[in-house]
Amino acid sequence: MRAAVLTAVNRPLEILDLEQQGPQAGEARVRVKAAGICMSDWHIINGDWPLPLPMVLGHEAAGIVVETGAGVGNVKPGDHVIFSFRPHCGHCRYCAAGRTVLCIGHNDTPRWRMHDGGARLRLNGEPVNQMARLGTFAEEVVCPAEQLVKIRDDLPFAHAAIIGCSVATGIGAVIRHARVAAGTSVFVVGCGGVGLNVVQGARLAGADPIIACDLLDNKLDLARKFGATHTVNARRADVVEEVRRLTGGLGADTAFDAIGGEATALQAIEATAPGGRAVLVGIPAFATRAPINPAQMVYGEKTVSGTYYGSVVPSIDFPILADLDMAKRIDLDTLISRTYHFEEINEGFRLMLAGEVARGVILFD
Repeated sequence: MRAAVLTAVNRPLEILDLEQQGPQAGEARVRVKAAGICMSDWHIINGDWPLPLPMVLGHEAAGIVVETGAGVGNVKPGDHVIFSFRPHCGHCRYCAAGRTVLCIGHNDTPRWRMHDGGARLRLNGEPVNQMARLGTFAEEVVCPAEQLVKIRDDLPFAHAAIIGCSVATGIGAVIRHARVAAGTSVFVVGCGGVGLNVVQGARLAGADPIIACDLLDNKLDLARKFGATHTVNARRADVVEEVRRLTGGLGADTAFDAIGGEATALQAIEATAPGGRAVLVGIPAFATRAPINPAQMVYGEKTVSGTYYGSVVPSIDFPILADLDMAKRIDLDTLISRTYHFEEINEGFRLMLAGEVARGVILFD
C-alpha cells in the first residue's frame, strides 16, 4: 500500500510502500478515492504543530469501505464514506451532550495511533503514525470505524472529501456555531478553502451584507462568486474602518477569522459591532497569542468564541451537507479549482501556499 509520508519537518512528502495491518475490533479498512489538500497538513509539514514522525498526513477524504473488524455496525463493505478527523466515543460528557468534536473518550492514547495504542502501518518493520488516526494521503486507510460517516452513493468523491473538513468547518461555523440570523451582517477574514465556505454558509443563512477580506484579488473574486456582497483587499485598505463604513459605522454582527493568526484574530474582534460576536475558525501555530483589548470587550459587550470543526456533529451534518450539494444549494464544483494525481501531492501544497487554488483535491484511481 502506497502512502505519502512525512519523514522530517520541512521536507517534501515521500510516496512510499508501507506494510498495513488489517482492521482490528472496532476498525475498518477504506479504499481512498479522493483527498483534499489542507492547511492543517501544512502546519505539520512546517513544524507549526510538532508531532512525532514518520507520519502519513491527510485528514480530508472520502472512499469506499473494503473490510471491517469485529463489532463494527455503523458501516459495511461497499459503503461510501467520509472520514471524520475527530473521534466519537459515544459515552464521554461531550459526546453525550451532542458536542462530538470535543470527544475526550480516547485521550488515553495518542491521536496518531489506534485506540489500543498500536500502529497499523510499518516501514521497514518500524511503526508509522497516522494523522488524526487517519492518514488519508494513502491508497488505503485502516482507522477507527467511529470516524467514518456513511453518505449517499451518488455524491462525487471529490465533493465528499472536502465536506469532511473545509466545507463542514466553514459552513458549520456559521450555521451550527454562530447561528447567524438572516439579515444580519457578516465579515470574513481569509478566503481560502475554509473562508470561502464561511462565505457560502453566510449566504445560506441569508446574511446581508457579507464582507470578505483577503490579500489576493483572485481570492476576493472567488468570494464574490460564493456570495460576498463586498470585498476588501487588506493590502490596500484599513480593513476595520472599511467594515465599519459598510455597516453604518457599527461593524459586523458576526466576524469570522478563517486564517488563524494574531493580526487576523484582532481584525475580526475589532471589526465586530457592539453586542456582536467574533468567531475564531482557523487554527494557528500553537505558540500564537493575540493581545485583545479587554475594555473594548466590556464596553461593547462583545463575545469571542472558538469553533472546532465548525461545531458540527459529523454523523448528522455530513449527510445534510451532501444533500445540500446535490441540490445545488452549496457550490462545491467551483470550490474544487484543481485536481491532482497522487504523485503530484507536493505540487498541490505549493499551489495552495501560493494562493492559486480554492481547494485542491487528489483523485485516486
